[in-house]
Amino acid sequence: MSEDLSTAYANADFIAGAAQFPPRWAAEAEAFRASLGERARCRLRYGEGARQTLDLFLPERTPAGLLVFIHGGYWMAFDPASWSHLARGALARDWAVAMPGYTLAPEARIAAMTDEVEAAIGMAAEMVAGPLVVTGHSAGGHLSARMACADRSPDWIDRLVRVVPISPLSDLRPLMQTGMNQTLHLDAAEARAESPALLAKRAEVDCTVWVGGQERPSFLWQARLLSEEWNCPWHVAPGLHHFTVIDDLADPDSLLVQTLLD
Repeated sequence: MSEDLSTAYANADFIAGAAQFPPRWAAEAEAFRASLGERARCRLRYGEGARQTLDLFLPERTPAGLLVFIHGGYWMAFDPASWSHLARGALARDWAVAMPGYTLAPEARIAAMTDEVEAAIGMAAEMVAGPLVVTGHSAGGHLSARMACADRSPDWIDRLVRVVPISPLSDLRPLMQTGMNQTLHLDAAEARAESPALLAKRAEVDCTVWVGGQERPSFLWQARLLSEEWNCPWHVAPGLHHFTVIDDLADPDSLLVQTLLD
């Protein structure tokens, strides 16, 4: 019998006041969208599925490029509406920001989510010119890394200059040994095919892996594994856990935003 790894991947159980974070994110995101007025273009449809929408936020001046942020939630929870405020840092530096939604498990398999995110980025890239940078958190970190894998060849790939997976799940095989797999339905073939750490990175795409210093050991391992397999830098943000490691996206002067856009 294989070891149950559910606790190793349980984030909220090890974060004080974890239940307070989602409503705070949602409130901050709503207020930020309201402050942008017409520069917030929300729920733009890139497909027929209920969750196949994206939110696009525009800077006051002509965009210098397009940053894509892909939300997390273990491929089972959340949508773009909880993360709008994280666009603040890039917008202040004159980058447009797209936040795609995607069909969640169990309705969709992870491979299908990868395809959906690729399609969403394609629509956003048609709307905003310039270089393209993709980031994401947790499950979104996985999906952001997938965009840089050599097996993907979307029309917009020549514009992709950098990916910064934040707290990414880079090897999906351990998740088959968690209770989450009752919803994700990962099998060995899909886990291997959808694990960035087991796939080649496109040579022309820059990558820095980001993770919080106070995250679960499994997430530190996942981040380090991807950096080793892709021979790219990784940054351990001191003092930050899985729910705070994304906060610096809202600060245009943060090291995270500098790493994304400079």
